[in-house]
Amino acid sequence: MRSELIFGALTHVVNRYQLCQLASKATRKLHKPNTRLQDTTNDVLVRFRESNPGIPLKPIGHADALLAEQRRAA
Repeated sequence: MRSELIFGALTHVVNRYQLCQLASKATRKLHKPNTRLQDTTNDVLVRFRESNPGIPLKPIGHADALLAEQRRAA
């Protein structure tokens, strides 16, 4: 049931408004054509329950190179 998914996702995101904003952005990015939007939303809420959506897991490619240059310059 979706209410259980929402309450599970609220363990990492305290503010309900922020949860709605993050879930809508993630749903738009993860949605695949010819699938139900409801299923994508449920998948996003399951992911939010398992991990904190506000913390990026790893910097992306080019950002790593920039960080390395900054470390060398310092």
